[in-house]
Amino acid sequence: MRGRFFAILVVLAVTDTLSAANVAARNSDDDGTKAALVKIAGEGLVESHAFEYLTQLSDDIGARVTGSPASRKAIEWSLTKMHSIGLENVHAEPWQMWRGWTRGTAEAQLTAPIQRRLNVDAMGWTGSTPAKGAEGEIVSANVFNLDQETKNPGKFSGKIVLMVAKGEPKKDSMAIFAQFGDFLKQVANAGAIAVFGGQGGFKSEGMNLTHTGILGFQADFAIPVLSLTAEDQGQLERFLAAGKKISARLNVQNSFSSGAVESANVVGEIRGREHPEEILVVGAHLDSWDLSEGATDNGTGSASVLAAAEAIIRSGQKPRRSIRFVLFTGEEQGLLGSFAYVKQHQSEMVNHLGDLVLDEGQGPVKEMQLGGRDDLVAGFQGLADLLSNIQPVKVTDKVEFGTDTGPFIMAGLPGINMNQDSPEYKFTHHSAADALEEVKPELLALNATAMAMTAYWIADRPERFAKPWPAKKTATMLRQQHQYDFLKAFDLWPFGTLGADEKEPRK
Repeated sequence: MRGRFFAILVVLAVTDTLSAANVAARNSDDDGTKAALVKIAGEGLVESHAFEYLTQLSDDIGARVTGSPASRKAIEWSLTKMHSIGLENVHAEPWQMWRGWTRGTAEAQLTAPIQRRLNVDAMGWTGSTPAKGAEGEIVSANVFNLDQETKNPGKFSGKIVLMVAKGEPKKDSMAIFAQFGDFLKQVANAGAIAVFGGQGGFKSEGMNLTHTGILGFQADFAIPVLSLTAEDQGQLERFLAAGKKISARLNVQNSFSSGAVESANVVGEIRGREHPEEILVVGAHLDSWDLSEGATDNGTGSASVLAAAEAIIRSGQKPRRSIRFVLFTGEEQGLLGSFAYVKQHQSEMVNHLGDLVLDEGQGPVKEMQLGGRDDLVAGFQGLADLLSNIQPVKVTDKVEFGTDTGPFIMAGLPGINMNQDSPEYKFTHHSAADALEEVKPELLALNATAMAMTAYWIADRPERFAKPWPAKKTATMLRQQHQYDFLKAFDLWPFGTLGADEKEPRK
């Protein structure tokens, strides 16, 4: 009840503010969208179904690893929801993933210098020990100095490798993450038993939590890679620092599919009244990891997409251009669903306005990151000023490649990331704490409403919001935004030498 009362107060305040703005704007800079935004805000904040949708997704379906039966159930659920909301052209768009993966068991027992159970979980798309398990000495490798560690990978033969972070990093975090994948392949080839590697080789966040995830873009590894709780990691590091010999017995059993598996993006539309061929994508990823319910990553985003669509439809407003709502799968394996979307709709991309994505946890939206499009920042500020009546929002041209904005940015479009203030996300992220209890219904309704208002504002402007940049301009921007090394390391850079002769990257 408290959340509903809060929402009513907010929408009344927003309505009063926007109505006053309408009067002042008629003779100044009114772009014609404000009256519609008032109605959308009202529908979004009063009687919001966002938390209801999130509850169904979390409790009735649960974890949704791409390619799994639960993922297929989530796709069918999403199709049903889009139909019931009233979206047009609702359908699934299949795509293939290189191989599927199923989590099995993961057990670890410290055998020296003391005996106790270690708390572990396997990282996604990693392998298994022999059927009866394996035992070995635990030795450390410094994730901040992988250049040195890979000079003699044979020293890890027959060992369990514990990743530690000593000294200062010599590379940025994404470069280390890319090199860590190469390190895993080298130590596997050298005969290492397993790796305690966590999130890209770094220690887990939170109390007694492990964190799963994939270790590259469309990457799998034959060697078992395990996330270890921070408490267990700390004890092992103290043993090593004291010069004690430590060993453990592991039994890890995961399985891979024998070949490619099919998944699908879920699509529904609000057709534009004047320029239906021009399309804004509004999306989030439907898939999750499997240690909990996937509520904050990214059930919150998926529920917001559905609730945003519903708010616009219930408002009775019809935008000039089409809004295409897309729930992507395969994001957690390397943005696979959104890359598939861009490829499948290549002939339409010239008519796309960009995409708008929510995927930063459970907190309020604090920033609109326009994916390198500095030409759009000043114009976007007007919307940010309106949204600030709900939640203060700043506008930047930052690039985010950790979610489904990335493929659209590479296509020259504004991949708009709705960055959130979610300090607890580092705990819920890919962990057993990623549950419905971590989400506040009123904040979810606010975020869904901000998404609805932003989508409508972009789609209904008298002038087209954005057109794709040519490849050279996009490549230059990505180099200036320090994305080249990261994209190149993961074989995602499609632009060759384009942009290399331009000015030095921005600081």
